[in-house]
Amino acid sequence: MHKDVDVSEPPEGIVPLGDEIYAIDTMLAGYPGVVSAYLIRTERPCIVEVGTAASATVLRDAVVRLGLAPEDLATIVVTHIHLDHAGGTGDMAALFPNAEIVVHERGARHLADPSRLMASAAMVWGDRLETLFGHMSPTEATRIRAVSETGEIDLGGGRRLVSHYAPGHAKHHMGLVDTGTGDLYVGDALGVYNPLTGDLRPATPPPDFDMDACLRTLRLFGDIGAQRLMFSHFGALTEVEATMDRAERELRLWVETVRDSHDTGGDLDHAIAMVRDKVISRYRPNPPEASPGTVAVLDTLSGPEANVSGIVHWLDRLAREQEQARKKAEEERA
Repeated sequence: MHKDVDVSEPPEGIVPLGDEIYAIDTMLAGYPGVVSAYLIRTERPCIVEVGTAASATVLRDAVVRLGLAPEDLATIVVTHIHLDHAGGTGDMAALFPNAEIVVHERGARHLADPSRLMASAAMVWGDRLETLFGHMSPTEATRIRAVSETGEIDLGGGRRLVSHYAPGHAKHHMGLVDTGTGDLYVGDALGVYNPLTGDLRPATPPPDFDMDACLRTLRLFGDIGAQRLMFSHFGALTEVEATMDRAERELRLWVETVRDSHDTGGDLDHAIAMVRDKVISRYRPNPPEASPGTVAVLDTLSGPEANVSGIVHWLDRLAREQEQARKKAEEERA
């Protein structure tokens, strides 16, 4: 049963957004302003994004403060299975025993058995893995519902979340549209928004980043006609068209800068240096009141090292595919 909640003075880390939607800071690695989850407090309450394993109790406490019992939550949905978004799914499933877990079909098996996902993450993050993300617990397979190109989540009262497959950042990524509000939950498809500076940078990590898929997803999102963009990093934006345009411009600038280095034989360090000089130097500095930990974590998750590595990986894959196509064409002509 829902309890009436006075949101005139919401608890720290919770931001009322209207229409029974609340942004909840998941406090990734103990720092504010990194990952935002969203509670849709309707007849069938739903949480979008869960953060890391350590975020599960943060979200449980927030849900209770917002007038719900853990048993009331009907659905937990993640935009994709990267650990900063879905690392706490197994812990959340245990804390919210009646919630169905919704994920894209390409990520479903990794929620049920996260061993390969954790092993891959360990190779990327090394000894930083435990500090940043903790350990991902498995989710009972019977609790998981996988969706494909599109899917629906019943929020009650005729209101739904409609999922749309949205690759580019990851092969298991989807966006979500609230039919009652026009809100679009973008995950990492538009990049990382820093509310302290107003800057938006792309999120292009290896191994799945694909420029062409990213651009198709941007066109898909543009066609949806959203009223508001709900960023996982970090917060809600109402300047929809301008933000979509900026996301594409920034993505193209990052990719072209890395391509210029790559095509002239520059190594990874050279490409990173070029991005720092030509791209990142344009961004506003964080204000003095910004948490140093937050700034460091955001730079780790979407800084030049991770982004440039993903772009280089895509460029190399593209070159291999083009070479294979050329050889095949020659064989067919022979």
